[in-house]
Amino acid sequence: MPLRLDHAVSSGTFSLDGATYDVDNNIWVVGDDEECVVIDAPHSVEDILAVVSGRRVRAIVCTHAHDDHVRVAPALREAVQAPILLHPDERPLWELTHPELLWDVDLSDGLEVPVGGSSLTVLHTPGHSPGSVCLLADDLGCVFTGDTLFHGGPGATGRSYSDGDLIVESIRERLLPLPGPTVVHTGHGDDTTIAAERANL
Repeated sequence: MPLRLDHAVSSGTFSLDGATYDVDNNIWVVGDDEECVVIDAPHSVEDILAVVSGRRVRAIVCTHAHDDHVRVAPALREAVQAPILLHPDERPLWELTHPELLWDVDLSDGLEVPVGGSSLTVLHTPGHSPGSVCLLADDLGCVFTGDTLFHGGPGATGRSYSDGDLIVESIRERLLPLPGPTVVHTGHGDDTTIAAERANL
């Protein structure tokens, strides 16, 4: 069965450093008609399950551990009986939201996450947060960048655990060398392409 991408938007809040903001998060689900991988678990289990649409969830892969990306990860884990995958450098941020719980599998650079006869390749791209990752889907010609790269440039830095110089280095070294037509699916907002973002950096 061919690999496909399904998408929805979920609304909620993001809180860090004593401030709270209203945010809309993209929900990305990669798979075929039988199984899938969920990328991030923002605000609502029900919103995510609607995109999953009854398929077996093989993994919940978190691009980073800001609360608007992992808030319902443990509840989703229970609902679909699938492991949560997160880079271990995200532990300080994860513990702000889930101090009594842990994820299941550590992400690492180059790790392959299998789904639907294909796989997602983990790219460690620190900067927005220490353990931020992007997920390359070669068979779909796209990369899921979480909050590392947006339409218009790098993700936000200037909050706890972020580093502006490092995010630019990560984008230049890990993302911009990808083929120009590669579609960039972001954690918030519209898609872009690697070629377009080369011009914006």
